[in-house]
Amino acid sequence: MPPVIEMRNITKTFPGVAANSNISITLEEGEIHALLGENGAGKTTLMGVLFGLHRPDSGSVYIRGEKRRIAGPPDAAALGIGMVHQHFKLVPAFTVTENIMLGTKRFLLNTKKAAADIAALSARHGLGVDPHAKIEAVSVGMQQRVEILKMLHRNADILIFDEPTAVLTPQETAELMKIMRSLISQGKSIIFITHKLHEIKAVADRCTVLRAGKVSGTVNVADTSAEQMAEMMVGRKVSLNVVKPPPREGQPVFAAQNITVWGARRETAVRQASFEVREGEILGLAGVDGNGQSELAEALAGLRKIHSGSLTLRGKDITRASVKKRMRQGLAHIPEDRGKRGLILDFSLADNLALALYDRPPFSRHGLRDFNQINLYAQKIISDFDVRAASGGQTSARAMSGGNRQKAVVGREMERKPAVLIAVQPTRGLDVGSIEYIHKRLLALREDGCAILLVSLDLDEILELSDRVAVISRGRIAGVLGAAEADKNTVGLMMAGAGKGAEVT
Repeated sequence: MPPVIEMRNITKTFPGVAANSNISITLEEGEIHALLGENGAGKTTLMGVLFGLHRPDSGSVYIRGEKRRIAGPPDAAALGIGMVHQHFKLVPAFTVTENIMLGTKRFLLNTKKAAADIAALSARHGLGVDPHAKIEAVSVGMQQRVEILKMLHRNADILIFDEPTAVLTPQETAELMKIMRSLISQGKSIIFITHKLHEIKAVADRCTVLRAGKVSGTVNVADTSAEQMAEMMVGRKVSLNVVKPPPREGQPVFAAQNITVWGARRETAVRQASFEVREGEILGLAGVDGNGQSELAEALAGLRKIHSGSLTLRGKDITRASVKKRMRQGLAHIPEDRGKRGLILDFSLADNLALALYDRPPFSRHGLRDFNQINLYAQKIISDFDVRAASGGQTSARAMSGGNRQKAVVGREMERKPAVLIAVQPTRGLDVGSIEYIHKRLLALREDGCAILLVSLDLDEILELSDRVAVISRGRIAGVLGAAEADKNTVGLMMAGAGKGAEVT
């Protein structure tokens, strides 16, 4: 029996970039085939070719042994190929049913029957989706299930998951793994793009590793260690374990007292949150997505108003200070959304990396920018953090991949050697080599005395790096745990509003 999918010698180039170079890959019936690689290795481009989003320069695609021309997503859908994108393609104001029916001939025709059909399909696959719920009212994990249901409703039996766990909590990730296994048991075949080695070990049958647009190798997952796959991906040995020196007994540097923050609709997103971060300490903030950590981080950075309470940095009240004043006091911020908050997309990479330094020597003199100094400074960050840009510092930020934008923002904020760093999802979506490097830089800042607030949905990252863990649930700090007592079970219960410290307000 021929493979369900066979991509032969696929080459795809963009101006100045060879995204895919002579790549061949197969997907067998009933298989979960992982696609692993660094940021910019060509994974999403390759799947874009399969789904009809890109035309290959050369090479062929075979579906069950027949050569096919896939000119666009409708052609892919007609061949039974569906793609669950990393950034969901949903209309927030529409219901689940309306989103699933959108673009079909049956859209808005007998929505009552459509909702019943979707409810039945959801039950058959164990997705637990309410067809009448509005997208804006459901969790990120549920939105992803809607995307899966959309593909199943279009009779897709070949599913492409593009970084499906990048925005999920550990609990939602575990549920997704179960859903993927269930889909396989019902005759589907899956290509699974991810950076996370433990997820590949948990669910995949085979793994193809890409490096710099070429195939580094294809392995049977059961016979290959995570360390071996990591080395294939980055071309060197990678340490998957965090080695953390003991913390200092530093003084409090950054303190929040009874902070209340409103959300986008003037609802209370954060309720009387109090905590402190000490010199030379990493305080992890753990919580299920949507429990107020995003609003809290924005308020601490000056991007959102603090409705009540106080915030001090090195003993000075900065509750009403502007972003610029907070930066001058030694506060740095790695934002959650690198595109909207972290970079000016129409500026060059070099200009973005020196963004906060334009008005001081050596980057400007007598009101004029020193482009040579700016470019030298930018080049150091580009080199240290392996930021890949086709034209170096002169590359437009808009032309860079999401992962490279992220590394640029992380590098810019760390290079400032801040007194306090608010790091929100600093490694989300990055490959294992980049994660290893950023973890080392965070620990180096900690050793230099920086007070770090680490906000992450990756509970493993929180537990590995943090000296103490603050748990946020329904906008309240449910408690603060020392590293010795912070384990997955205890923290997970507190995240869900149960367990130790659940009564803390």
